[in-house]
Amino acid sequence: MSAATAPGELNYRAVFISDVHLGMRNSQAPALLDFLRYVESEELYLVGDIVDFWKVRRGPHWPQSHNDVLQKLLRKARKGTRVVFIPGNHDDGLRDYAGMNFGGVELRRDAIHKGVNGKRYLVLHGDEFDVVVRYARWLAFLGDRSYDAALALNVPLNYARRMLGFGHWSLSAFLKLKVKSAVNFIGEFEDALAAEARRRDAEGLICGHIHHANSRMIDGIHYLNCGDWVESCTAIGERFDGQFEIIRWKEHIGARATQAASGRWLIEAA
Repeated sequence: MSAATAPGELNYRAVFISDVHLGMRNSQAPALLDFLRYVESEELYLVGDIVDFWKVRRGPHWPQSHNDVLQKLLRKARKGTRVVFIPGNHDDGLRDYAGMNFGGVELRRDAIHKGVNGKRYLVLHGDEFDVVVRYARWLAFLGDRSYDAALALNVPLNYARRMLGFGHWSLSAFLKLKVKSAVNFIGEFEDALAAEARRRDAEGLICGHIHHANSRMIDGIHYLNCGDWVESCTAIGERFDGQFEIIRWKEHIGARATQAASGRWLIEAA
């Protein structure tokens, strides 16, 4: 097996994931469990919204795969991976326990990650810099329910697109980016976080919250966003040579499926 296909053989110095939203029907927990089985790292940062307590309060969707993800995270901590949990706005009740350790998992309000090259990366969820969440919480809840509706519409819409021969297209991602770009939300969010990293004498910033994986330089600050495990299934990985990259797990799953199909063809041909 190659490093891309053998469990535990895709290794990083540090991995950062956010916005899993366990308890939400659209959480891609099976894909994340697959990721956690194949990927090993010395440090694992959970950058907020891992459990969606907003959904839990309204009545959770909690299949076995959601339990399995939590158990896998705890198992990694027990086996020596440093696991740091930085709560987000959907699991903000855990912020009251910042500074404590549970089952080997460190709860922190934010953290400084030191890269291989000695550069300092500020790690935080990012909702503190979302004007909607900070100043109009009821709008955030309204947007949360609208996002759920758009996610639900993705299913019949993409069924129809497949029948017509078209590829996957996300209505929820389109609407989210369209609405927020109308007020320059993403740009302002990224700029504000870069400014906060600079204020704290950090050279980089790693966050989540807006479900939009990204890696770019902003006025000398390396801005990295983990993306999410609701649609994109992305994470940030720091390699042992110090390079950071966006891990797009759906591409790994697709590559493994292609490899497996190729292997079956070779067996049948033989």
